[in-house]
Amino acid sequence: MNTPVTVVILAAGLGTRMKSRRAKVLHQAGGRTLVEHTVDTALSLATPDRVFVVVGHQAAQVKSTVEGRGVRFIHQTEQKGTGHALIAGRELLAPLGGLLVVYYGDCPLIPAAVLASLIDHQEHSKAAATLVSAELEDPTGYGRVIRDSGGQVLEVIEQKAGTPAQLAIREANVGIYCFQAGPFWQHIDELGTNNPAREYYLTDMVGILIRAGHTVDAFRAGNPMELLGINNRVELAAADRTFRERKVRELMLAGVTVEKPETVSVDDSVAIGIDTVIEPFAQILGKTKIGEACRIGACSIVRDSELADSVQVAPFTMINTSRVAAGAYIGPYARLRLENDIAPGAHIGNFVELKKTRLGAGAKAMHLAYLGDSVIGENVNVGAGTITCNYDGRAKHQTKIGNGVFVGSNATLVAPVEIGDGAYLAAGSVITDPVPVDALALGRARQVNKPDWARKRREKTRTKS
Repeated sequence: MNTPVTVVILAAGLGTRMKSRRAKVLHQAGGRTLVEHTVDTALSLATPDRVFVVVGHQAAQVKSTVEGRGVRFIHQTEQKGTGHALIAGRELLAPLGGLLVVYYGDCPLIPAAVLASLIDHQEHSKAAATLVSAELEDPTGYGRVIRDSGGQVLEVIEQKAGTPAQLAIREANVGIYCFQAGPFWQHIDELGTNNPAREYYLTDMVGILIRAGHTVDAFRAGNPMELLGINNRVELAAADRTFRERKVRELMLAGVTVEKPETVSVDDSVAIGIDTVIEPFAQILGKTKIGEACRIGACSIVRDSELADSVQVAPFTMINTSRVAAGAYIGPYARLRLENDIAPGAHIGNFVELKKTRLGAGAKAMHLAYLGDSVIGENVNVGAGTITCNYDGRAKHQTKIGNGVFVGSNATLVAPVEIGDGAYLAAGSVITDPVPVDALALGRARQVNKPDWARKRREKTRTKS
């Protein structure tokens, strides 16, 4: 493209048909908000300083979602229509010149290639503007493209303002425009509110430009379903399904085995290496990165985590914001709750929960344990039922376990506490003090046996009855 391009994304509305207290563009499809999808598409067409997001409802939340991408914002404090959104941004937009692309922030499926073709069409056209239209089976809710007998665009009529004959037209304006900036800003003040909604319609610019002696082209889309906005939860679910089908297909073509792909959910930002196997009903979410030759078990959930090569995740395991090194084995029914670091070859078994814990190379916690705020050395064996008591009611404290330590079943480690290398903790012990290197620690009362106590108790009970 030789002509500078400015992109404006209309994202100020609440979206009442979503039946939500959250702005429509903040709802997610494919693991990202609708506005993130549309902004990322815009950034493939223009530099961040020429991408503008119009914000209104929940402006702070919308801005925080995408401002890290370097885009700019227009505040539409009152939502008086799509034309008013551009009027609100005139001081920022008009000096930029070039081409002005406008579309909605609730259209996450718009292919960048379609917008690039739209821009190319406008760049080589003598028209003052080009709109994207589509032949819809049911165009209800969309403006209709009105043409003359020769097929030239005359105007666009909104649903609320159309006559029965106009509303019978199936060619719909899908709300995507490319304007020559000069004529657009020259005539922007001619927009009015003479319509049932008393709003400034951007679609009225079509008729305004034509009456001023300009022409307007209509660029027909090949697949209209990719261009339509999300108006309710049904359409949101359909868009989410489309993104996830695309992602799973992309992964399979890149060398990942996905068993029963129709049941698997993978976010768009996920990366997975070749020869990894994803079992049915697994969810891989957020910014997760999975290496080569891994296996993610059925019904497991991995979110915002990094798994190195050859990691095995057994079914029904949850991993969140954690790092798992090569050759580790996690699950089944394990939970890496938050910010864990699992070293190579470590094993975490069923019903084991970790939180902010580093588990050393070759260490094992195979059954029914809670390890929180812990640093655990290499080749440690953590027995079934072990817990680190990391919270005293006010603050969290750390447990440190050295290399080669054996922790007996049902041990309770009361933090802060440190266990030296090679130490042995007897089963059932409550450990409150530091344990020296290679020491045996017992923290329990000596067993007492009372002969015949149980028999006498039974006899006494029968006598009373």
